[in-house]
Amino acid sequence: MFIRAYLRASTKEQDATRAHDELRAFAAARDWKIAASYIENESGATLKRPELFRLLSDCQVGDVLLVEQVDRLSRLSADDWDRLKQEIHSRRVRVVALDLPTSWGMVLADRDDIHNRMLDAINGMMLDMLAAIARKDYDTRRHRQKQGIATAKAAGAYKGRREDAERNRAIMAMLRNGTTWTIIQNATGCSSSTVHRLAKRLKARL
Repeated sequence: MFIRAYLRASTKEQDATRAHDELRAFAAARDWKIAASYIENESGATLKRPELFRLLSDCQVGDVLLVEQVDRLSRLSADDWDRLKQEIHSRRVRVVALDLPTSWGMVLADRDDIHNRMLDAINGMMLDMLAAIARKDYDTRRHRQKQGIATAKAAGAYKGRREDAERNRAIMAMLRNGTTWTIIQNATGCSSSTVHRLAKRLKARL
């Protein structure tokens, strides 16, 4: 059995490793050893999370997926959460979350079959509940953000997202040097529309 830690933050500006020490301390207090950590900056509302699926592909039967909170694993819609659960169950991986005490016993190896089934059922229900709460929180924050933007636009005060001037200068320098769009996108993490917009800006200056 291997314990694999999963750490996620939604944006590149956030520190995905923030909870690393807390996970290590949690494991050490129980004489568990974390075999590997998988870290990524991706939204919990999407299944497009390569590190999470790399973790699952590395797992063997009985391995543990350790997270700080259930919302690090899922802010998914109900359908996508069902898909992820199916992937986890098909690989027979056990989920342990620091904010889900019913999951802490999933690592114990000396449980009888009835105890296993009862704990699995209870833990499954709690996982579903916390995943649903995490999604509700995500939807509520998105809704309030849209309301705030609409109010600011109506008042003429909305200016949109602040431009990353330093990154854009670097992209324009790469464009001047003939760097391909694909390399620029891979190097900076920006979208093709951003490169296109900056290419037009650069052309206008020539």
